Parts: sequence; structure tokens; C-alpha cells
Amino acid sequence: MNLLIARPMTAEVEARARAEFDVEIRANTAVLSQDEMVRALQDYDVVMPTLGDAFGAEIFSRVPAPRCKLLANFGVGFNHIDVATAAAHGVQVSNTPGAVTDATADIALTLILMSARRAAEGERLVRSGNWPGWHPTQMLGQHVTGKKLGIIGMGRIGEAIARRCHFGFGMQVAYIARSDKNPGFAATRMPDLMQMAAEVDFLVVSVPGGAETRHLVDETVLAVMQPTAHLINIARGEVVQQEALIAALQDQRIGGAGLDVYEFEPEVPQALCDLNNVTLLPHLGTATDEVRSAMGHMALDNVAAFAAGKALLNPV
Repeated sequence: MNLLIARPMTAEVEARARAEFDVEIRANTAVLSQDEMVRALQDYDVVMPTLGDAFGAEIFSRVPAPRCKLLANFGVGFNHIDVATAAAHGVQVSNTPGAVTDATADIALTLILMSARRAAEGERLVRSGNWPGWHPTQMLGQHVTGKKLGIIGMGRIGEAIARRCHFGFGMQVAYIARSDKNPGFAATRMPDLMQMAAEVDFLVVSVPGGAETRHLVDETVLAVMQPTAHLINIARGEVVQQEALIAALQDQRIGGAGLDVYEFEPEVPQALCDLNNVTLLPHLGTATDEVRSAMGHMALDNVAAFAAGKALLNPV
């Protein structure tokens, strides 16, 4: 059995992969091209793809009988893989849940604080050499402690964000989800997104990507947010209607935004880059050595289970 890993991994993960499998580790950090995805399905028993490697119906139509029988996705999100079409072609799919929870929640807190306290704008001011020095009304931001937090999607990551905000900053927590949650602290399930968006100081997006959640946060949601409220997206870029968000920020109809993901990633519109009331991060959600290694090991654990003829640990 041979394995293709679509991106360079941490040294720890690459060493394990080479020790346990007949592996090719692609050196290129860009997403797989369509031709590369076709070759991957044709030439390898298992492929470890990741974000942006769009194994959709078009790719599978070019490989009606793939040699590959497992896409061991590196990442919890798998909206770039057409799971139903893969299954129809005899290809299983796994992912890496759990390993990403705390690191992604930490980035959400980073963005909440940076957006509220204008940290990115302030850092740029210092680097520019134009900082005039401290004065009582310079770069006044917003308090975080005691404010109201709204979580769109109260899964593992949403709950971890809520826990940090509740216990760390005394924030009131509201959420929308398909069912009631019992996180072990006070949290109010709201009847709908529009009502929650209108009431909270920080609206955090924490739902999977895909057709069901595309543009869930659109111009109508942004329109009901308070003029001092901040939107934070650590989920998938397409969940937020990017054009509508840019307009809201340009018109200062909301207080600010903190983004780790983008609708057409890695493309980031110049209009966003030109704004001071938005914090922009390069998809750092899981970017720690420990977490990326844990993700890699989880993906390889699924590969090992598949190779041994056992059930996948994390099927999707």
C-alpha cells in the first residue's frame, strides 16, 4: 500500500509516515491541481489531502475506478471533498476532529481581543514610525469583559470559545444550534440567528462550511448587528458573505471584524486590506507545532487502521 501526502508536514509526522508507509510527501505547499488530484486517485492507495484539495464530482468523473480507497483528510473540515461522490466510487473519507479544538478557540479569542482593542491597527501605527506617543483619547477601543457573546454553532470549537469567554472574561454567552447544549456554565440558546445578531457585542462564526451554511451571515444579518458589535470568523470563509461584510465595514455599520478565513481563500480583497477596522490573519487557527503534529498523527492513525483492515477511527 502506498500513500500520498499532499503537503509538507511537521518533521515528527513526516518521520512516522516514512517509517510506517511507502509514502510520497509532496514538497509543494499549494493546493493540488486537478491533474494532480486525478493522478492521486489513479496512482495511490491512500491520499492525505487537506484544505483546498477539491476532490469533487468533476475529479471523480475523470477517474471512474480509482485505485485510491481512502482520503485521510488532514483537518476537521472536509467541505472540499464530495463525500457522497467519493463513497459512490468506493472511496472512504476520514478527518481529524478534536485535535484542532483548543488551538482554533484560542485564535477566536485572539481575534476578539485584537478587534475590540484595535491591536492590529495599533501595531501598524507603531511600525510606521508615526506614533506620536500616549494620550488619553488615543485609539480608544471597546471593553471585552462582561460583554455579550453570540456563537453560531455550539460544537466542540464553539463550546471551547464560549468557555474561554465565560470564565476568562465574564461574558454572557448566547448561541444557536440544532439542539440544546449543556456546557456546564450559563449559556442561552437563542431562537434564531437574526435575534442573536441584534443583541450581542461579539458574533462568532463556528459552523462547518458547505452548501448548507454558505452566506449564513449575509447582508441581512450584518444589518441588524449593533454599530459597536464585532464579527469574528474562524470557521470557513464562505459562511460570511464577504462583499456584504466589506460594505458594512466601509460604512462603519459594525464596530469591526476579525477574520482568519476568507471566502475565496487565499485571495484577500484589497478592499479588506485597506480597512483599519478589520483584523486579518492568514488562517492560523491550528498553526501550532503541537496541534499540526497531532492532526498528522490522527490522519496517519486512520491510514494505519485502513491498512490493517480495521474500521476508520474518524470516518465522515
